[in-house]
This record gives sequence, C-alpha cells and structure tokens, in this order.
Amino acid sequence: MTKPLHSRIVNRLLAQVARFVPGSTTLRPMLHRLRGVKVGRNVFIGDDVYLDNEYPEAIEIGDDVQISIRAVIIAHTRGAGRVIVGNAAFIGPQVVVACSAGRMLRIGEGAVLSAGCVVTKSVPPRVVLTPAPAQVAAHAMVALSVAESMEQFQSGLRPPKAPQRASGDA
Repeated sequence: MTKPLHSRIVNRLLAQVARFVPGSTTLRPMLHRLRGVKVGRNVFIGDDVYLDNEYPEAIEIGDDVQISIRAVIIAHTRGAGRVIVGNAAFIGPQVVVACSAGRMLRIGEGAVLSAGCVVTKSVPPRVVLTPAPAQVAAHAMVALSVAESMEQFQSGLRPPKAPQRASGDA
C-alpha cells in the first residue's frame, strides 16, 4: 500500500523534529504518536532516536520504556513487519532493532538491550543482552584511510595471529 506523498513528507518532518527537540518524556513521545507510533505512558525517548520513517504505525512501545540516545528501530526490511517493545524494556545507546517483512519482533517486558546490540529476532522478557566483545579480525598492512582503493586495502589484509600459549601450558 503506497501512502500519499504529502502524508510521507509530514511524517518525515515530524520524525526529524522528534529526533532533536527537547522533551524526552513529553514532546518526543507526542510527536511520534502523531506519526502513528503507538507509545505507552511514561516513555523516555533519547536524543537522535530513529523510529521507522516508512511504517511508524508498525511500532508499538509499551509503558515505562526507555530508549537511549541514537537507538534505531526499523519495522521494515523489504516490506512492513511489526516491532513491539514490552513494558519497562530498556534500549541502550546505539542499539539497532530491525524487523523484516511480514514478521513480528518482540522485545520482552523488562528486557535490557545493552549499548551497541543489533537485534533481528525477538528477545525474551527480563533478559540482558550484550554485544559480542570486539576482537581482532585481521591485520591491515595498508591503512584504510590512505589506501587508494578498497582493493588495495583488502589486498593488504592478513589473518590475525594465533594467540601465543604461555610456556608450561599443555
């Protein structure tokens, strides 16, 4: 279903205003409600939070939810899905929640999504998710910032060295 152009423009303008105006518990939730997002009571929406532009009506946020700075909730990937954030859930900074077409992604009641998590499947109630710790994937013999092309950078990648065992380890 294609939405009228004027409706899509107004929606995007409201979304941009909501990302940057003050009022994390008042004005921002109200603006997202005007866009079609179902927003419960006592919801905190931090600075620069992106809630789906194309299908805001496919997002439902329960009561007492906190959404931290620069979190992203996308309710569509190649078509509308549905994202439901349960009551008292916490979505940390830089979390990305992405739902694909025809699916429902549910963040369970009281769940905590720690900073930097990428969520593409439902999260059970009251669990705490953390992102994988950073790890060495390769050694760059040519710095990306000075490489003349991606091919030059990629050709300079070397596998990481295996961890050294301490003497006396079996």
